[in-house]
Amino acid sequence: MIFITKSNIRSSFCKADSPEKPGQPPTTATHPTESNPMSLIRSICVYCGSSSGTDPAFAEVAMRFGQILAERNITLVYGGGSRGLMGAVARAVHEHGGRVVGIIPDFLKLRERMFTGAQEIIVTRDMHERKQLMFERADAFVALPGGIGTLEELVEQLTWSQLGRHRKPILIANINAFWEPLIELLDHMKRLGFIHSDLAIDYRIVNRVEDIVPTIETAIARAVAERESVPEAIERM
Repeated sequence: MIFITKSNIRSSFCKADSPEKPGQPPTTATHPTESNPMSLIRSICVYCGSSSGTDPAFAEVAMRFGQILAERNITLVYGGGSRGLMGAVARAVHEHGGRVVGIIPDFLKLRERMFTGAQEIIVTRDMHERKQLMFERADAFVALPGGIGTLEELVEQLTWSQLGRHRKPILIANINAFWEPLIELLDHMKRLGFIHSDLAIDYRIVNRVEDIVPTIETAIARAVAERESVPEAIERM
């Protein structure tokens, strides 16, 4: 396990051309790994709850998705904890031979029980730095069921996408209709003119865990086709 502390995180992981203001995503992206050179998805950032919720299906889906990530050789980037759905997806990736990158603020190491099985743990100074690094290390974003923190992280990525700061795919895993109220709210905002063609938001919705990776692959393939050049498309995403 590689353990990076907040004292050297800035020089080790922040891009030289990243925006200076906290909370702003950079315009650069990571590059394919040698172990998976042809895949357009090298890593996926998963937002989910530090609790398991009352529906057993949520934990089952988290574990199944972790297995899928490992089998597809896709790195999991997540919040670094071992509790709830966060722990379920991380353990599943680890147990099936996949790679886990946990990014956790120093003040949450004990509260969220930092997952020591991750190949790479990054301890940040605060939440802003955590979210910035999660953005930088991911090629796409998936929201599983979760609480206020999960909702905030998902909405932030939707906002950055809406403002043209990135084109990385954003997917809502609407397991057992968990995200239905949010989806209805977004539709409500569209009907009332607060989300329109000039400020559109681009996201995908799936109801089955097996559809998550194929849906993201389709989104990336479409972006590649629009730009005619794989390196150029990925660099802009």
